[in-house]
Amino acid sequence: MTVLLLVAIIVAIAVAAYVMGRQRALSMVSGNVRKLHSLPNYYGWHAALMASMPALILLVGWLVVQPFVLENRTLAFLPESVTSDPVARKLTMADVRRVASGLDVAVRAGALSEEQASMIRAELTDIRARLADVGVALGSAVSSETLRAAQVYRAAALSGSTLRNILTLVVAVGGLGYAIWATKPAFRARNRVEAFVKALLIASASIAVLTTVGIVWSMVAESLNFFRQYPAADFFFGLTWNPQFRGGSELGFLPLLWGTLYISFVSMIVAVPLGLFTAIYLAEYASPTVRAWVKPLIEVIAGIPTVVFGLFALVTVGPLLRDYFAQPLGLGNSGSSVMTAGLVIGILNIPFISSLADDIINAVPQSMRDGSYGLGATKSETVKQVILPAALPGIMGAVILAASRAIGETMIVTMGAGAAAKLSLNPFEAMTTMTVKIVGQLTGDTDFAAPETLVAFALGITLFVITLGLNILALFIVRKYREQYE
Repeated sequence: MTVLLLVAIIVAIAVAAYVMGRQRALSMVSGNVRKLHSLPNYYGWHAALMASMPALILLVGWLVVQPFVLENRTLAFLPESVTSDPVARKLTMADVRRVASGLDVAVRAGALSEEQASMIRAELTDIRARLADVGVALGSAVSSETLRAAQVYRAAALSGSTLRNILTLVVAVGGLGYAIWATKPAFRARNRVEAFVKALLIASASIAVLTTVGIVWSMVAESLNFFRQYPAADFFFGLTWNPQFRGGSELGFLPLLWGTLYISFVSMIVAVPLGLFTAIYLAEYASPTVRAWVKPLIEVIAGIPTVVFGLFALVTVGPLLRDYFAQPLGLGNSGSSVMTAGLVIGILNIPFISSLADDIINAVPQSMRDGSYGLGATKSETVKQVILPAALPGIMGAVILAASRAIGETMIVTMGAGAAAKLSLNPFEAMTTMTVKIVGQLTGDTDFAAPETLVAFALGITLFVITLGLNILALFIVRKYREQYE
């Protein structure tokens, strides 16, 4: 039984529990709802929750714990030379899982029987031939120990799945029985349901915090591993980025930081004025009809995939800047440049800034506008001297958040700015950013334990700290200069 089918059965039991719990509550008072502590629906929801939630919690916990149990049990059948090396253990366990999956496919396809699949000492070449007949490649690198471990892994996984299904269904039926037994006129079903909803809301709020902790921990752990192999001073203060997997790498961080900040600066020069002026026009000058048409059209830009913007930078913006600006001015002859990526990222950020600034400007009380007009100020004077100062904290927060988004952009930079890590002031030269190099170092057939690969995590945690600092700065500005209006 698959996990999806098991979840469907639990949902069906929960639906039946809802109907049975509600009907039992009504039958115990002969249909007189006034004699019940809670409304009938609460009794139904209580029964559904008791039938589903404990079973689902058990299922999720089992799915989380089972891989660790299977791995620990399988490691006993592997040689000590594999289990003592973390990298070799990880690679071997990947082979074990792959072979076990292949055996499942072979059994389902009829190439192997259950008895043949359970034979530990079967001839490896014969099993390879049988698996090849159904399109499962075992590979020449699979040893007899790996095959034996795969057999054990598969058998344990099948036993664990069977036990999981039985226990989950028993818990679901047991929860249904308890709910029916507890359903009485004086039972506080509403209190139970509301307590569950409160716990669900707390858990939902905790997911964001736990996710952040998990992200930081994963990056910090691998970054520490990187700094054990590569000097931190050379990384943070090095002026050359030249990773070489054969040795002699120079992993200086400063060229990538410069490219990231340079491209983000150009994008903000484009996005901030256009986005802010757009927000002012839509909030203060545009008629309702114009606003109803223009605002959705601008926000459509935010829904365009960034790869499309990257193609636009590569095919249109880059050649245009090269032919009409870079070459005539003698500043370069490449279509990939800081200016290309910065302009396109700026266009991408226009709806982000305009939407936030528009909402902030509209939040300024109308009484402030009326007071300004009553003193004889014009509309432009009111916007410049009253509305913008009042909305400035929120606008600054929107600008800094847009800068964080520009710093984290990858696809547009890859296609529009090139991949050259250099320190240069020429905006028409190709440069790159930290996000591009993170993708590059983790892509392809690389040694995950090498510093040339682990440097991606050091770049990631550094980028995380930079964007976190910008977000904290935005929050500080908003809180420091916020004014309350009545």
